[in-house]
Amino acid sequence: MSLIQHLINGQMVTENGRTADVYNPSTGQVIHQVPLASRETIQSAIDSAKAAFPAWRNTPPAKRAQVMFRFKQLLEQNEARISQLISEEHGKTLEDAAGELKRGIENVEYACSAPEILKGEYSRNVGPNIDAWSDFQPLGVVAGITPFNFPAMVPLWMYPLAIVCGNCFILKPSERDPSSTLLIAQLLQEAGLPKGVLSVVHGDKGAVDALIEAPEVKALSFVGSTPIAEYIYSEATKRGKRVQALGGAKNHAVLMPDADLDNAVSALMGAAYGSCGERCMAISVAVCVGDQVADALIAKLVPQVKALKIGAGTSCGLDMGPLVTGQARDKVSGYIEDGVSSGAELVVDGRGLSIAGHEEGFFLGGSLFDRVTPQMRIYKEEIFGPVLCVVRVNSLEAAMQLINDHEYGNGTCIFTRDGEAARLFCDEIEVGMVGVNVPLPVPVAYHSFGGWKRSLFGDLHAYGPDGVRFYTRRKAITQRWPQRASHEASQFAFPSL
Repeated sequence: MSLIQHLINGQMVTENGRTADVYNPSTGQVIHQVPLASRETIQSAIDSAKAAFPAWRNTPPAKRAQVMFRFKQLLEQNEARISQLISEEHGKTLEDAAGELKRGIENVEYACSAPEILKGEYSRNVGPNIDAWSDFQPLGVVAGITPFNFPAMVPLWMYPLAIVCGNCFILKPSERDPSSTLLIAQLLQEAGLPKGVLSVVHGDKGAVDALIEAPEVKALSFVGSTPIAEYIYSEATKRGKRVQALGGAKNHAVLMPDADLDNAVSALMGAAYGSCGERCMAISVAVCVGDQVADALIAKLVPQVKALKIGAGTSCGLDMGPLVTGQARDKVSGYIEDGVSSGAELVVDGRGLSIAGHEEGFFLGGSLFDRVTPQMRIYKEEIFGPVLCVVRVNSLEAAMQLINDHEYGNGTCIFTRDGEAARLFCDEIEVGMVGVNVPLPVPVAYHSFGGWKRSLFGDLHAYGPDGVRFYTRRKAITQRWPQRASHEASQFAFPSL
């Protein structure tokens, strides 16, 4: 069993102290141990970042971008290796892991445009012989805390953009599946990133608190559950830090009577059960407008849910792998039991699944509930597992009210052929990311990702243009060179044109 290391100041660092087990979810066996960083280890990463910052901030953006171009090539060349590591430690299928990596690479591609996104603004002659411009300057040392469900993609939402903006970055990935995240960081070092610009430190709440409390860390990015997002936002902002903390979700899909039901069912299967539902953009509630739509949807879903191909994530041709831990599997099973107790109709029960040769794995089949109501816990809370709830309403307005009343506002979608209904939905729904006949409306890298309400704490979304704004601060400069032959009297009124 190997011990995973930290990456600090360009070197692999071993720490003798507390550790956590890393499992292969398909077998249920411990395959690695990961160190849980002490405050001294966190401080050493901060010190190396602080030391690297002056030279890195003065590196021309074009040269920073060249590092990202090489990084992108290395990621593409190592796709199979990275995907294998993701699947071994997270459990998602190889195809899903490769798809995650590709979406992460899109953000590296966006970071390659550093000379364009950082060029600032200039205005000549804003007053007599006065010019003005604005400049985008880095914050300094910044940090990211990332979740287990996307060990490649979510870190790539953060540090490529932060780094090309001139910052130095400390990444605290999930301790559940750290190997792919660490490999990707090593590839960035191989691409020519100077020592200290990126460090990877493993840990738990102690590491998070150390980053929050360190005065040298100027900004924190986080993706995870709402309680932790709220905690990080509260604790970091009161220390004067800039924070973007992305939290939980309960994403609804609205099915109108005129929807292309076959395509909607195909979309829902992937959106609800892909990656075992362990996605913050997973569709976990299907809101059917009318009983006829609901009955038809259930009839089409049941055989497909029962036919899901489930097995070890590293096998090919599967729809789902296991959940990430035994605790996660048991928690989702508890939600299913709670739904039954609350009176929801359990149409497909995924509990009790055993995979031949992997009997100790953390497997759970797809589950499907009908006649779920807003008062039920399975409707209100984020299950984060392969469970789809069907809710019945009588109108689009009732469906929209249901969504707008929910505490989360991460993602949603509508399936319809009616342009008027789609436009009303897009205009009036109180959700940050909306799809029309698109089940997972995850924005491309040159837009920005983020929800509303209790799905996001902070003013700026992740990656894209908002990411540039988050990792920089604007400096406005007004400049005048007086003419040699002229002399002006003092002016005591507030200056104007």
